[in-house]
Amino acid sequence: MLEDEDLLLDVLNSSPVVDGAVTEQLDGAQGQQLATRFGGTGSDVELRALRRARAAVHAAVRGQGDAPQQLSAAIGVAVIVPQVTATGIDWDLRAPADERLAARTVLAWARVQQELPGRLRPCANDECNLFLVDHSRPGTAKWCSMATCGNRMKARAHAQRERLSGRV
Repeated sequence: MLEDEDLLLDVLNSSPVVDGAVTEQLDGAQGQQLATRFGGTGSDVELRALRRARAAVHAAVRGQGDAPQQLSAAIGVAVIVPQVTATGIDWDLRAPADERLAARTVLAWARVQQELPGRLRPCANDECNLFLVDHSRPGTAKWCSMATCGNRMKARAHAQRERLSGRV
């Protein structure tokens, strides 16, 4: 698993569809809990920055809109500074406290794009708003969860085949 991949997926998947409606998990206590779990402040400013980063990465993954401009805005004034150590170079992210998680989210997206090209994708279920990073050897994973979307989509496909064959 790549650095901050969990953060990336938790942010991307923080607007799931529940009972047919998109829900928001990056506000209130739920958003604060997500932010603090990854070392954030949990402030309203930080949660707004995370929502902006989520929208930018959603657009980038789906190939929509002005993703580069959105990603740039989500990073804000963050910079990465090299720190030379006896064992090599460490990279230090410098950003205002309330913008750090948003910048880390965008950087995690960039890292996944570079190291696992094509493996970050939306769930193949059109009624789902979640994403996955496909770590399977063949790179053919389609669903955010085999237990939910995968099973649901396979059951629908089976029922459709049965209807078309006239057995139902």
